[in-house]
Amino acid sequence: MDINKRIIKHFTDSAELKLKVKDTLAAPIAAAAQLFFDCVTNDGKILCCGNGGSAADAQHFAAELLNRFEIERPGLAAVALTTDSSVLTSIANDYDFSLIFSKQVRALGLPRDSLLAISTSGHSPNVVAAIHAAHDRNMRVVAVTGRDGGEMASILKEGDVSICVDGRSTARIQEVHLLVLHCICDIIDYQLMGE
Repeated sequence: MDINKRIIKHFTDSAELKLKVKDTLAAPIAAAAQLFFDCVTNDGKILCCGNGGSAADAQHFAAELLNRFEIERPGLAAVALTTDSSVLTSIANDYDFSLIFSKQVRALGLPRDSLLAISTSGHSPNVVAAIHAAHDRNMRVVAVTGRDGGEMASILKEGDVSICVDGRSTARIQEVHLLVLHCICDIIDYQLMGE
């Protein structure tokens, strides 16, 4: 396969997965947007976490809410738990890497807040621990996963939202995750500001 064909295959595979899951994901995306809208319009904040590319997605989502997405509006309270290297390394060093998000959720999370938990496999121990911590703080959770949802899907409670991308490739799942997060931002903006 030549390089151009390989590149075209990536585009085709990405587009095909997005089209495959669009109908299945529409309702949970809408539910997640409503959960987050209710959170930020009732003096709550959204805590966001994930590892690797999912950490980048968590940061991206927090930035789109705190600053702006596609229209001018007041900033919305969102915090990426992935960005403070002193906090992350002190927790990992003094305790365990699996606690880097849950300790932050326990310290910062309030019952009116919510958690965005992202993992392509759904098995990331530190993200699973963050979900448990959020539940302990009476926070609602939006889990954005792939494949079969992994352990994260099995620990969600009533009132939480699962957005699971039925794909196998980590890269393709992450590409859909970004679209999911942009959809949520768009719906929040639409609910706040209208067309």
